[in-house]
Amino acid sequence: MLYQSMNHVVLYTVVIVILLIWISTRRNPLMAFVELGKELLHSYKFLLVIIGMISVLLLNKYELQIEQNMHLASDYTSVFFGLEGHFVQTLQQIFYAPWLTPIVVFFYIFMLQAVLAASLGVYLLEKNRLMLYATCYTVMLIYTVAIPFFLYFPINEVWSYAPAGVRFIMLDVFPNFEQEYRPLSGLNNCFPSLHTAIAVATALLAFRSENNRWKIISTISAVAIVFGIFYLGIHWLIDMLGGTLLAVVSTSVAVQLAKLTLRSEETSLPVRSRATDAR
Repeated sequence: MLYQSMNHVVLYTVVIVILLIWISTRRNPLMAFVELGKELLHSYKFLLVIIGMISVLLLNKYELQIEQNMHLASDYTSVFFGLEGHFVQTLQQIFYAPWLTPIVVFFYIFMLQAVLAASLGVYLLEKNRLMLYATCYTVMLIYTVAIPFFLYFPINEVWSYAPAGVRFIMLDVFPNFEQEYRPLSGLNNCFPSLHTAIAVATALLAFRSENNRWKIISTISAVAIVFGIFYLGIHWLIDMLGGTLLAVVSTSVAVQLAKLTLRSEETSLPVRSRATDAR
């Protein structure tokens, strides 16, 4: 039932987001929407940040169409295989187990976007504006850096490269993956690994917050997702390393951008408003 269609994926993702927010904050998850409205009314800069993040996500959505219109024929997959050989195949053979596959697919399909969306809800409810802004900036930075690589440095998924000898285990539990999910993610959009970058970045930001439950949840999710990209036969080791580096750099820059945004916002407030906020 979980993997019959993208409609099911979206529905269950929403449920997971609600549960994650409740577990992490022990507050009504729906109140996050109230806090979102307050933040948008409080700061026009947050509105601009949200618009920027949505714009980058939309650009990624249409990246495949842009790529098709560019008619590029480059393929650097053999270079990655030459550098790392049968790493993914070896890992697959060591850890493969029928009972493990549904768990790994769950984290790969659901937890990436669920944890990312829930992090916004957690920071909104906790009024952690620094991490809220930093998360949005991180998403923008990751996709802004990754999209040019997808366009001009195409790397095919490991399972699709015959010499790698890797099986696409995803199909064991999500047989319609190519029809349902593939339109959202190109076969040659491997480097850097977005799953790694987003998952690791979310965990890194969580560790900058004061919510211990959220640190644990985001870390478990990140570890499972990074393991899953190999177990399922999707990403190369170099993809993961690139995604991890992108996560580290993006979160570091994003936190500084968030601090600058909030600092400039505070200095732009009238003296009376600042005094009121201080109270």
